[in-house]
Amino acid sequence: MTPDTAAVARFAHDLAAAIGAPPTGAIALAVSGGADSMAMLALAHAALPGRVYAATVDHRLRADAADEAAMVGRWCASVGIPHTILAPLQPPEGASIQAQARQARYDLLGAWALGTGATALLTAHHADDQAETFLMRAVRGSGPSGLAGIRTRWRLQPERWRGDAAAGPHGMLVVRPLLGWRRASLRAFATTAGLPFVEDPSNVDPRHDRTRFRALLAETPLLDVGGLARAAQHCAQMDAALAETIVLLEQDRVLAAPPEERCINVQGLPRELQRRMARRAIEHVRSMAQPAEGSWGAGTNIEPLLDALESGSGATHAGVAASAAGDRWRFRPAPPRRSP
Repeated sequence: MTPDTAAVARFAHDLAAAIGAPPTGAIALAVSGGADSMAMLALAHAALPGRVYAATVDHRLRADAADEAAMVGRWCASVGIPHTILAPLQPPEGASIQAQARQARYDLLGAWALGTGATALLTAHHADDQAETFLMRAVRGSGPSGLAGIRTRWRLQPERWRGDAAAGPHGMLVVRPLLGWRRASLRAFATTAGLPFVEDPSNVDPRHDRTRFRALLAETPLLDVGGLARAAQHCAQMDAALAETIVLLEQDRVLAAPPEERCINVQGLPRELQRRMARRAIEHVRSMAQPAEGSWGAGTNIEPLLDALESGSGATHAGVAASAAGDRWRFRPAPPRRSP
């Protein structure tokens, strides 16, 4: 069945807005087999015929996952879309399985998307996902960066990609063109278009935080999904404005230091700006020294480090040693740990 032309036009508009320009070349899609991602797949195929690649990740955590991936593959074959099934060498296990699975998923999808030559990797996150994420982070006390929720676009650039010519200097652009779409409308589109799709049992598993917040939204009409998603968008705009402010501040507040170090002047700055300058300093040192020790990411907590620096002492975090001399904070590669 031919997809609704108005929906296809809306998708094409939203995709161009998310990327910042109409897409050039091929695009890669992460397709789980759920109604949301299958709707995105059909919309992308209609909007950009012959320019779509699709992949499904089988984490090997559920027996049905292989059949679901095969289902996506069959539909792709029926319309001429190249489809790949990806799987990690070892399935996630132990604590934080969802976080491990997410990391493995993006590692696999990013490397695959680079291999296709695609200019962007699309995921099917939508407005309901955004509202759930906003609530989850709000109750955890997140600041503007966390409350910004699911970003419309971001760059996937794992540290292990350093030196990979295919990744280039900017990695892979990840885009979410459906953040203005509701879950119900995507399901209705998939049903009307006759698309096959599956229900992931983890979406109703009460052991997961997101499932509980999804139920809370469904049971509480006053928690308007559209309003929460707009609040996340406002936080994203605030976060972007603060990021630009930091770039301007660094012109005067980054002091002379060896290339592999970073020294900053934080005099008179509120903690949020200190936090952001410190994070950028750590990222600078790690990019120069490439320490083998410590892990680092957008959600890494540096509050204990800030407390130590504000008290005039120092600490080591993510392979970076930080010290304070009044309002001057210095960041340098931490010496290797001694073997026992």
